[in-house]
Amino acid sequence: MFRSTLSLLYLAVITGSVQAASPTDWPQFRGVDRTGLSKDTGLRKEWPEGGPPVAWQVDTVGESYSSLAVADGRVFTQGNVGDEGRILCLSQEDGSIIWSVRSPAEEKVYTHGRGNGARGTPTVDGNLVYVIGGGGDLTCLKAESGDVVWSKHLVKDLGGGRPGWGYSESPLIDGDNLIVIPGGRNGCVAALNKMTGDVVWRSEGVKDRAHYCSAIVAESNGVRQIITFTGGAGKDAPPRVVGVDAGSGDLLWWYGNSANGTASVSTPIFHNDMVFSASAYGTGGGAVRLVKGEDGFTAPEVYFEKKIQNQHGGMVLVDGYMYGTGSGALLCVSFETGEIKWQARSAGKGSLCYADGHLYCYGERNEVTLVEVNSEEYIEKGRFSVPKRGKQTWAHPVVANGKFFLRDMTNLTCYNVRAE
Repeated sequence: MFRSTLSLLYLAVITGSVQAASPTDWPQFRGVDRTGLSKDTGLRKEWPEGGPPVAWQVDTVGESYSSLAVADGRVFTQGNVGDEGRILCLSQEDGSIIWSVRSPAEEKVYTHGRGNGARGTPTVDGNLVYVIGGGGDLTCLKAESGDVVWSKHLVKDLGGGRPGWGYSESPLIDGDNLIVIPGGRNGCVAALNKMTGDVVWRSEGVKDRAHYCSAIVAESNGVRQIITFTGGAGKDAPPRVVGVDAGSGDLLWWYGNSANGTASVSTPIFHNDMVFSASAYGTGGGAVRLVKGEDGFTAPEVYFEKKIQNQHGGMVLVDGYMYGTGSGALLCVSFETGEIKWQARSAGKGSLCYADGHLYCYGERNEVTLVEVNSEEYIEKGRFSVPKRGKQTWAHPVVANGKFFLRDMTNLTCYNVRAE
């Protein structure tokens, strides 16, 4: 028990975990510590034909690419409902709406020809929820009631520059700070006081454009830092991954080979002083090792693999191997070397998460597969399809508290995956 407690504390220090009511909650994008790894256990090892049983399904969440946060018996998401962007809280038990709120900072409902509604996922920290809409509205609400605590706008109040396909990040909690990426000349990365919304610092040495990535926080060589993709700053800096000091916003290092100028989306992976990042559009993925010397940090490249073109679905690291889609196939890749161990069509290009020894893969064309984590071969343990509704499915899947949640552009479905 003592060792387990220390392990949880270590995760909180290193990865910036947020407060959760239950260890099997999923309180922010990519889970408690933003790794895409669920702590849930006792789950089905195989699915019957047609998939696991449906616990409930609702079509009340509006139109959106937003994924889900699950905390304290509630599910949080976003969506365009009618002519308003709404922040929604639903019951985990049956999907009924507990509250629905429009952000006071929303200037108009966010629409786009490539899909309407929010792109980012709510972040639950204790009794507060933090949400960014596609247009740049940033809102802090009470989780229980939906009462607004404070609101800002990433463009109007922070001088940011909205990316062409809308703000897509999910806000990051780091201690007393809320980390957001407004982009622009005032500083690409911003730390705000999470209780008031007041600016604590801006990354004045990084004036890059915002892209579509949700940041992580990590500690390397004794220095805590925020790591994210940016869109670059024209001639001054290419599109890149940056690491900035979590206490000041000062630039520590950057790496450009894994970024592209169209859309760098996937959240980087940090482990043992190495950072892996990848993007699509003909780019690929690479890892750097963070080294601290007398003159500060350097980030020499360890490897680069063009085949690891992870567009938007993220990758997970399990027992030394990364799993995620690249160039349309599910890949198993050695984190240390970049060697591709195997590849398989699986659910096709899409997103995934990990839980209880298995990958839950959600293809953008609505195929869903359960895959055993195995670095030697691809082993599929279940497959089903869900109806296509609207645009392609890009919301990441979630496994929490014995439930498997899938969100498409208009519907939210909850499956029971607890082992019988």
